[in-house]
Amino acid sequence: MCKIFAIANQKGGVGKTTTAINLGAALASGDHSVLLVDTDAQANCSSGLGWRRQESQPTLYDLLLDGLSPDKIIVDTDLPRLKLLPADRRLAGAAVELLQMEDREFLLSRLLETLRKDFEFILIDCPPSLNLLTINALVAADGLLVPIQSEYMALEGVSDLMDTVERVRRRFNPKLQITGVLATMFDERTNLSNQILQELERYFSAKLYRTVIPRNIRLAEAPSFGKPVILYDVRSKGAESYISLAKEILAHEKESIG
Repeated sequence: MCKIFAIANQKGGVGKTTTAINLGAALASGDHSVLLVDTDAQANCSSGLGWRRQESQPTLYDLLLDGLSPDKIIVDTDLPRLKLLPADRRLAGAAVELLQMEDREFLLSRLLETLRKDFEFILIDCPPSLNLLTINALVAADGLLVPIQSEYMALEGVSDLMDTVERVRRRFNPKLQITGVLATMFDERTNLSNQILQELERYFSAKLYRTVIPRNIRLAEAPSFGKPVILYDVRSKGAESYISLAKEILAHEKESIG
């Protein structure tokens, strides 16, 4: 049964795209079929997987605004079980254009429902803001994964995200729940990172994943080569941490089913 996860945090630079790419790759390397959906106009998730838009090549924009079929947009990646629904900069104006459409909050949900039969996991990389594209992702999702950096003011803005989740749950998507919170950019050598982790444990309790994502040079380098870290340097701490996260999520899903 397919699970759809939105990966969101209204703060930028917290590791949303890094998590979408590398969690998707880790799940796919474990022989699970995965679709990554890039809803950010910066298209970093798309470029981080080596995708470069050619002129007139369709993207998520064409799917949302023109009703193009998903099979004309979804592309392959270097991992056979990992597919990508790419974005491009035209999405920057899509939020305004979507305002004029009926049931605009449900556009992505309806499209992804048709793809559930083809994938075990669909991961949505959200923009770093609570705009209409983020709302669409939350309406489409079964669960929300929230990356939070292990830095000063880590919880800044999280309460706004939680308020948005509650509003979406009440109005559009009663099944939406926070699946997990992920500590990113963790530096075990510093007191600050350890203090932030303790704070996250107090604030989120059982929702906090046991896996933490470290600051890791190979993890930071991989997107510039258009590869997930598991293909760039599988022995790196970054690769190992996302493999661990994938196993933790799979165990949680198996437990929830059984």
